[in-house]
Amino acid sequence: MTDVIKAAALALEAGRLVALPTETVYGLGADAENPAAVAAIYAAKGRPQDHPVIVHVAPGVDLDYWATDIPSEARQLADAFWPGPLTMILKRAPHIPDAVSGGQDTVGIRCPSHPVAIELLQAFKGGKGGIAAPSANKFGAVSPTTAQHVRDEFGDDIGEHGRIAFVLDGGQSEVGIESTIVDLSRLATHGPVLLRPGHISADAIAAVIDQVPARPDAAAPRASGTLESHYAPHTPVAMQDTATLADTLSRLQEAGRKVALIHYSDLAATHAAVRLPASPEGFAHALYAALRAMDGAGADVILVEAPPQDGPWLGVNDRLRRAAHGSTGIVHGLINNTTAL
Repeated sequence: MTDVIKAAALALEAGRLVALPTETVYGLGADAENPAAVAAIYAAKGRPQDHPVIVHVAPGVDLDYWATDIPSEARQLADAFWPGPLTMILKRAPHIPDAVSGGQDTVGIRCPSHPVAIELLQAFKGGKGGIAAPSANKFGAVSPTTAQHVRDEFGDDIGEHGRIAFVLDGGQSEVGIESTIVDLSRLATHGPVLLRPGHISADAIAAVIDQVPARPDAAAPRASGTLESHYAPHTPVAMQDTATLADTLSRLQEAGRKVALIHYSDLAATHAAVRLPASPEGFAHALYAALRAMDGAGADVILVEAPPQDGPWLGVNDRLRRAAHGSTGIVHGLINNTTAL
């Protein structure tokens, strides 16, 4: 165990915040059983108090400490996918503070696979603690996939006199989008419910528990990253299919507009562009870094070539849809020299 990991674990135990790498995105962590420390996450991010966070736990965790009425399906999924990018929503054990669940009677739990995250979790409270850790960015903004993204986001709030004691650098996040979230807290009445798609697909879950997760219903628990507007850069985002996009680029150029383009096909040159791999895994891995880079390009709009709509792309499309929420009409307005969104 490195000295930095020891120091970070002690900082968490003292109620400080620590930014840590996971295989999905970087998280802003606090002691999940310390309501004041969890409140510091909400304050640093500007996060609504009723928006739950996910508790990260070490491999081999005693689920019964964190949750109650645990169905056998939860243990099957943990055996199949932990450590890994799957969060399960379970009934919260009575002694676990509701600060992590936004006041609900449920709790989201996952065991990350990133070696730095695992080392920190094993050092923190002797491996028996939980680290509440939403993404390490201001609320609603693009999630960070490198330590530098976190530093860019929080700046002076990091260090001895800031709220964030350490930013642990674990390189670029391998998966690149947040974990799959499946609700198992209402299994008897609603079955499994997919609250947020991610790297682990509904079909992969079904292959383990013999039930295909349903779409979210009105009574489903609130969960991280499921608001309509989320993962959004400051520059407006619009998503178009390949054929439409080629014409749009030409019209925006004629209107004198600067376009930042995220694409995977051969398209005309623009003010700024980044080409991503044409595979769901490669696209997801690079997506947030691309959004951040294009956000800094001084463009009027970020245009994204819409990915395919089939199952493996579900997580990517979910993030892009939320990033573009609220930007309806932006392209039309730019072409016609109006500013209305």
